[in-house]
Amino acid sequence: MAKAIMVQGTTSNAGKSLLTAALCRIFKQDGYRVAPFKAQNMALNSYITADGMEMGRAQVMQAEAAGVAPDVRMNPILLKPTSDSGSQVIVNGKPIGNRSAAAYYAEKAALRPLVQRAYDSLAAEYDIIVIEGAGSPAEINLKQDDLVNMGMAKMAHAPVLLVGDIDRGGVFAALYGTVALLDETERAHVKGLVVNKFRGDVEILRPGLSMLTNLVHKPVLGVVPYTVLDLDDEDSLSERLSEKAAPALVKIAVPRLPRLSNFTDLNALARIEGVRVQYVSRPDELADADLIVLPGSKNTMEDLRWLRQAGLEAQICKCAAAGVPVFGVCGGYQMMGRRISDPAGTESGGELAGMGLLPTETVFEPEKMTTQVQGQVLPTQGVLSALGGAVLSGYEIHMGRTTRLGGAPLTVIDRGGTCIEEGCQYGSCYGTYVHGIFDTEPVAKAIIGTLLTRKGYAADAVTAFDSEAYKQAQYDKLAQVVRASLDMEQIYRILQEGV
Repeated sequence: MAKAIMVQGTTSNAGKSLLTAALCRIFKQDGYRVAPFKAQNMALNSYITADGMEMGRAQVMQAEAAGVAPDVRMNPILLKPTSDSGSQVIVNGKPIGNRSAAAYYAEKAALRPLVQRAYDSLAAEYDIIVIEGAGSPAEINLKQDDLVNMGMAKMAHAPVLLVGDIDRGGVFAALYGTVALLDETERAHVKGLVVNKFRGDVEILRPGLSMLTNLVHKPVLGVVPYTVLDLDDEDSLSERLSEKAAPALVKIAVPRLPRLSNFTDLNALARIEGVRVQYVSRPDELADADLIVLPGSKNTMEDLRWLRQAGLEAQICKCAAAGVPVFGVCGGYQMMGRRISDPAGTESGGELAGMGLLPTETVFEPEKMTTQVQGQVLPTQGVLSALGGAVLSGYEIHMGRTTRLGGAPLTVIDRGGTCIEEGCQYGSCYGTYVHGIFDTEPVAKAIIGTLLTRKGYAADAVTAFDSEAYKQAQYDKLAQVVRASLDMEQIYRILQEGV
């Protein structure tokens, strides 16, 4: 049975996901078989495994850091918010329906055995399990049925590292207050504190660290510096959604939808030198776009209404009429059609006119399509004609069935052993259900090369980009920083001694 160690935080976005990934990488580098685990994740960024199961993107990132294949057991419960007070609930990789916050809370106790089985199954196969918590363990109103913070630590008999984010300020109060709000049995699980995202001279911080240790009777295991890394993010807290515009040869504009999902689709394009991916909320921000990408959405109809109310839909249509290519992925593809219908109330119910950029109609159905795919872009018209013939891979994750009424299919894909034509192209507008389509080098090079040529630059300015090597280098950089910052000898003692 695996040894366990858990990373909890004083708040959301304290750095739990990356610290968990760092420990996964360090333990892997030290020769251990290691896997990540998070009992319950709330995020709109998800991934489809090789066996068609849906799980949180953060645990996929951590599995990659550990050098193992993503496995839905690493994230047995995934909540995908559909509104301010409701979520689609994914259990063991499959949706069981939408729940209000109150309804889900009432069901949590029944989910505990499921979480325990998933954890035990993983623990039987690995040497070390690195568990990530969610939010804060000091959410005292939610303690009774907790299964992701101290409730999970108790299930796994896991020692806990408590992480505080000093970049936000108030880290001493956050760490002290969190420990103070835990009961005696919970405090016994906390074996050390970590200060994360520090900028400056750590020697100036040391007197405060000593005082904190004396106050909470827990050692500070290290101070991790603020480090710029390019790894897939968990959810909309990602800094890349609000980072300031920088000069670039090519600008790709992406509407920042309220229920934006799987924005990691754009990461591969953003990593190409000379390319800027800018998330926009106003019509004027589309003025100089070379390409507009309509991303995925957890509630396509509501996000289309938002586009309409914000004036973005009209401006996107004007840009398309002026020759700017528009590319929709999943929910964005659905929006670009003529009509969206939801007879079963899968999302919002009713019908809604689409943007009319593609001759398609979409009907939502209760059953979700979740599968990995490989394929090829078909001969392509319009501005992005160079895409034709490019090989691709990715995954589908949607609850709509889209019918093409005109135009031409965009891709041919192998969906579970069956080859089908998928997507739609019409003029310089394109749509597909394939998430990750831009991750494939031939697709990315064809798109960016075309956009550069249109602006008078050489298409060969797009250099070959090995995304896998780049990603592995980022994991190694993360591990190097964290290994140098934390007392790993003491962490190994904590791991061995347990609770």
